[in-house]
Amino acid sequence: MIYIVMGVSGCGKSTIGKMLAIRLAMSFYDADDFHSDNCIRKMENGIPLDDEDRKPWLFYLATLIAKWNRDKGAVLACSALKEQHRKILSWDGKEDVAFIHLDGDKDIIFERMRTRKDHFFPLGLLESQFNVLEVPLNAINVQIDKAPEDICVEIINKLESMELLQLKA
Repeated sequence: MIYIVMGVSGCGKSTIGKMLAIRLAMSFYDADDFHSDNCIRKMENGIPLDDEDRKPWLFYLATLIAKWNRDKGAVLACSALKEQHRKILSWDGKEDVAFIHLDGDKDIIFERMRTRKDHFFPLGLLESQFNVLEVPLNAINVQIDKAPEDICVEIINKLESMELLQLKA
């Protein structure tokens, strides 16, 4: 099973994803690490990515997801903002993937991003992510107005109740 922690930039995907991976004894990956240099430069220059920019990245991530599923599973932090992005990542439902949407108030996320210093994604692009976001209907939805530890516990409880917690020995 691949657990994809998704949402707009600044919602806590990497923080929560790393914690979840530790608790599930799985590898953690950040989709940002797989962006092309060209896409990173665009974002650094305040230019939002479009679907043509994202397509090669999403298909590459999908191939990695298939590989990770054959191994021991993984946790992936990935924006996965649109339904079509999530379909690509899951090979249209053929891969074992659970989406975990970190949902939060725009003001909370804006403040987090304003104080964040170690990321290439500029604050000016946050609005474009909210505009593109298609809230998933088939995801575990978690509000981010709690401590990261509490968010992680809530995710694990929801995964267990939905019988989506599949750890390989």
